[in-house]
Amino acid sequence: MSDFISDFGYSPAPERTKVAVKERYGLFIGGDFVLPSGDKYFPTYNPANGEKLSEVSEASEEDVDRAVASAKDAFEGWSLLPGRERGKYLFRIARLIQERSRELAVLETMDGGKPIRESRDIDIPLVAAHFFYYAGWADKLEYAFPMRKVSPIGVAGQIIPWNFPLLMAAWKIAPALAAGNTVVLKPAETTPLTALRLGEIIAEAGLPNGVVNIITGGGRTGELLVKHPGVDKIAFTGSTEVGKAIRRAAADTGKKVTLELGGKAANIVFADAPLDQAVEGIVNGIFFNQGHVCCAGSRLLVEESVFEVLMRKLRHRVSTLIVGDPLDKNTDIGAINSEEQLSKIKYYISLAEEEGGEIFQPDVAIPQRGWWCKPTVITGLSQSSRVVQEEIFGPVLAVQTFRTIDEAILKANNTPYGLSGGVWSDKGSKVFRVTQAIKAGVMWGNTYNKFDPASPFGGYKESGIGREGGVFGLYPYVQLS
Repeated sequence: MSDFISDFGYSPAPERTKVAVKERYGLFIGGDFVLPSGDKYFPTYNPANGEKLSEVSEASEEDVDRAVASAKDAFEGWSLLPGRERGKYLFRIARLIQERSRELAVLETMDGGKPIRESRDIDIPLVAAHFFYYAGWADKLEYAFPMRKVSPIGVAGQIIPWNFPLLMAAWKIAPALAAGNTVVLKPAETTPLTALRLGEIIAEAGLPNGVVNIITGGGRTGELLVKHPGVDKIAFTGSTEVGKAIRRAAADTGKKVTLELGGKAANIVFADAPLDQAVEGIVNGIFFNQGHVCCAGSRLLVEESVFEVLMRKLRHRVSTLIVGDPLDKNTDIGAINSEEQLSKIKYYISLAEEEGGEIFQPDVAIPQRGWWCKPTVITGLSQSSRVVQEEIFGPVLAVQTFRTIDEAILKANNTPYGLSGGVWSDKGSKVFRVTQAIKAGVMWGNTYNKFDPASPFGGYKESGIGREGGVFGLYPYVQLS
């Protein structure tokens, strides 16, 4: 065992949280960790220093077959279990997550690079909340779908991204289990550790063997899962390009598919908005989790009359952000998840310069080891700029101006995406008008990045199909007749 020790503050004084990371991880199949059939492993790294944390299994076609067969064998017993009993298991998992929340937060930060404050105070509490929420629905499906016969679909193949590893697992596993399905989950190859730790929690909770299986690997493993004839439903969160490929692959199979894909959200600030509050919302909207957020407010639209004053306030606020050790409780912006992602972000910043953009980055020191990017604000770009149109998935904010409400709406809608957005105004009628006119699945008014298990989440256009969260999150996992 390799022992990693971290110090970070809870209240009132810092506590030492010891997180043990195994040198190698197997695949979680049939209620236990097993060796991969091909004896292949790949490393997972700490983005903050570039050091290897562990090695995880590369699931082969035989391993995917084993996992799907395990889920299929468990399906009949699990689906016939009374909803009240299924709910008890979900409640148990939620409580165990709460009990191990500090450990999970540290592991999430070490493997993903996000600030410990976000893992500890936002991500892990929401993970437990989703299991609690869907535990409550497990015996109430007839109320969720009145006057309909409700039955589970079968085996759900679920593929999750690297930006919110454990939270995305909860978003998918909890409703699937509540509805009576079984699961084969594949976490992202760069952030597998908390999903594997969830396997340990699931075993500790006594969930029947095979109800949840967790396999690790790269794109090939995900492709095998998507195309497997024993999988009845696919849920994917990730890039639009991969989502399109999954939809094509599933088109001829009859599999039910939900896709939560990219975004290029507009955060719109009107002249009558509370500007200081809006600046905090802008910062949270784009720099939360280093901008590794599909619903990030990566485009800022500012009413022309307040542009100068807002930018002055925004630049000052960005200059106060602390970039550094993700395990430091004072850090605002942690490490970029991977060297590959950092290269992509740097490419877009260079592209902005070529397109005539004015780039602002605060004069802050960043660590020499690991993968880092200063918070970046870009002005002076046209609507057709690739930096304005394409998802960067990093701490990069593109700023534009507008003069009228109609112009703001037009610019907000003028991208291939339709996942989210925000509106800042002192007038409720204006907020309602704009949020109704923007084609996006999630809109915030005078706030940003607020989430609740009872709220649906999903997008339009190239941002995906289907919804997760709330009662809407149950729809993809049930058959209604």
